[in-house]
Amino acid sequence: MSASDDFAVLNLPEPLARAVAVAGWTQMTEVQARSLPSILAARDVIAEAKTGSGKTAAFALGILARVNTQRAELGALVLCPTRELADQVSRELRKLARFIANIKVLTLCGGVSLRPHLASLAHTPHVVVGTPGRLLELIERDALPLARLHTLVLDEADRMLDMGFADAIGAIIERLPRTRQTLLFSATLPEAILATSARHQRDPVSVRVASTEQAPDIEQRFIATGATQRSETLARLLATEQPESALVFVNTRLGVRALADDLTQRGFAVLAMHGDLDQREREEMLVRFANASSRVLIATDVAARGLDIVGLPLVVNFELASDAVTHVHRIGRTGRAGASGLAVSLVAPEERARAEAIAAHQGRVLQWHPEPPRGASALAASHTTLAIDAGRVQKLRAGDILGALTGDVGLPAAAVGRIDIYPTRSYVAIVRAEAGRALNALRQTGIKGRTLRVRMLASGAGQSGGKRASQAARDERS
Repeated sequence: MSASDDFAVLNLPEPLARAVAVAGWTQMTEVQARSLPSILAARDVIAEAKTGSGKTAAFALGILARVNTQRAELGALVLCPTRELADQVSRELRKLARFIANIKVLTLCGGVSLRPHLASLAHTPHVVVGTPGRLLELIERDALPLARLHTLVLDEADRMLDMGFADAIGAIIERLPRTRQTLLFSATLPEAILATSARHQRDPVSVRVASTEQAPDIEQRFIATGATQRSETLARLLATEQPESALVFVNTRLGVRALADDLTQRGFAVLAMHGDLDQREREEMLVRFANASSRVLIATDVAARGLDIVGLPLVVNFELASDAVTHVHRIGRTGRAGASGLAVSLVAPEERARAEAIAAHQGRVLQWHPEPPRGASALAASHTTLAIDAGRVQKLRAGDILGALTGDVGLPAAAVGRIDIYPTRSYVAIVRAEAGRALNALRQTGIKGRTLRVRMLASGAGQSGGKRASQAARDERS
């Protein structure tokens, strides 16, 4: 690193310089050092950079440096492929905007009713982050005032195109001021992305940051099994490996439901993710998977798009992927951030040729392993999740929940797991043996003197559909 990589050389506005200092940042990452001067100069930028490279902070600082909080006007629009990424970007923006008075950052994504989003736009936000489909809906209703928009960001543009958002993105851009700044960030720059840049950017500065990541350490195993024995083989595999968490890929949503029901009958606590879930059900499912309230998540490729699960030790292809590219994408969910991972594919006789083609694509020799032994225990979840109907909007903090549980309720700190705070809801994982006690006590004592609605989410066993999960939640509350 050199002095030219110091954040100090950027001469950021005082509130941003202060936020950078509080975050403990002194030197820019490579993508920041190479893109931020151009971004701050209002130039268009096309940047190839991987997740974790610091790209979000780069465009967030650029947006916030130009935002005008003296006026109620929308200045920046950030398009993201998934709700999860949009939430992550919004958190980064709010962190860097902490010393900017009266700034409003709004997250608008599909999967929930349009009504609350329309209500939230009664007071114009300064920055909007969202998914293309929902943002286009709002624009077509004239709910987003675009006349003074100065910055458009396309984040993870390659993923947005892969997910079929090209038409929505084009329709949004047609309605934006031509004088805007356009920032395009992508993990890869295939021809489709370069064509998008050529259509929508003006003389962009090109930044390509070579990946310094090591190749992931993923052990691949292939297990021959009969098509009708897959569930039995999977159950033995999970029981033998006893992973902290496992993501299981199935090719169809009907297959997801059937496998979830089968594993439930075998005593496994599983969650099933598919396209019939609404955004809240999907959100609560991911919370339960991340906080150890369930250790197995079953999903189709479509439902798993955008999932970024940290510390995932095992991926299983219950059915072989349709092609080698999809296979590589699936198994790449494990072995991240320097950790080792295990990817196991169950192969029926009719899939052997496809397995050979996948191995050839990777330049590997198939590593066949025997079927796992019988007799090991099913995977039990260590925690249960309590949902609290209050969040950031109600000024509820993780410390408030922890204090209520360890103080008023009297739980040992070790019994309280991960706490997730959302705008209007919060979730806390409790060791299973203490979950009932915690639920009853919170309902009686409240949190910080406030009586709040608290419910226990279903354990995950057999929750293969949204209606079933909702019914289980209602049963828990009654």
